[in-house]
Amino acid sequence: MERRNFLKRAGAGLAAGATLITPAIASTEPEIKWRLASSFPKSLDTIYGAAELLAKRVAALTNNKFQIRVFAGGELVPGLQVLDAVSQGTVECGHTASYYYAGKNKAFVFDTAMPFGLTARQQNAWFYYGGGLALMRDLYKQYGIINFPGGNTGTQMGGWFRKEIKSLADLKGLKMRIPGIGGEIMSRLGVVTQTLAGADIYPALEKGTLDAAEWVGPYDDEKLGFHKVAKHYYYPGWWEGGPNLSFLANAKEWEKLPTQYREAFDVATAEANLHMLAEYDAKNPAALGRLLKGGAKLHAFPPDMMQAALKVAEDIYREEAAKNPAFKKIYEPWARFRNDQFQWFRVAEASYANFTYNNVK
Repeated sequence: MERRNFLKRAGAGLAAGATLITPAIASTEPEIKWRLASSFPKSLDTIYGAAELLAKRVAALTNNKFQIRVFAGGELVPGLQVLDAVSQGTVECGHTASYYYAGKNKAFVFDTAMPFGLTARQQNAWFYYGGGLALMRDLYKQYGIINFPGGNTGTQMGGWFRKEIKSLADLKGLKMRIPGIGGEIMSRLGVVTQTLAGADIYPALEKGTLDAAEWVGPYDDEKLGFHKVAKHYYYPGWWEGGPNLSFLANAKEWEKLPTQYREAFDVATAEANLHMLAEYDAKNPAALGRLLKGGAKLHAFPPDMMQAALKVAEDIYREEAAKNPAFKKIYEPWARFRNDQFQWFRVAEASYANFTYNNVK
């Protein structure tokens, strides 16, 4: 009887001790506040929302000791200068699409999407299990940055055109907003290309400064109102089969973080990555229906244009690999991974999709 009472009292004492010790350990961790510069406006709640989700989860996982304040594109730095701001330490972290920085090195495009490249699922496979994340981190290291996958939209649409595109010849002289290697391909096909942040696209279409613009897909495109000034909606966005968004952290600031905070940041980026794709997949169907009901005209890109674009893409990859060691270092293993993935997806995924999408009513 005395032994049982002793064990009960000892157990109660240990529980009380644990209650006292846990907050003491937590209180030893520093309070840290970071600023995150997004490339995106608040109105694009799914893309911009990934950064807000990151901040929320990091705070929750660190007992509010590690706080990240999110700023929309243009609030701290222009939307297309996020990488520079993180690299220079103007902000501690950012959320962006790395193909915006192809002018620095075309190898950055692998971190977002290569034309005729990986789908969203394949992109995650490449990052997490195909060596892609390590390859990209070697590149970012030169800029004092560590990168994390930060969301995916799924295969994007081909964009909004003020006039119908019936053949490859109709691209000649067209003024279009399209960044990255996709823009270079279009340029070689006769298009006059520009890179603009999301908030600047509508005014340019409205004024006729642009004849066409690609952005993301139905849910975001509806929000930005492109259908009001350009009625022809094309698919697929062959330049973005699975575009990855990236969280970027300044490497010096990252090294200062306690291990627990780094783990929280890492886990939260993965969660944001998962949620963005799921949210777009859930919201795009209804948005496309509303756009079509509102007068948008849906078109597939002409076959001759698609074939010409694929040929130009492969030409650009070979040319760039021949002169850019950083590009070649990533391109060769990426191309092998892509080809293996395409062979596998052709067996099960594509055959399943082709039958069910065309036959299930």
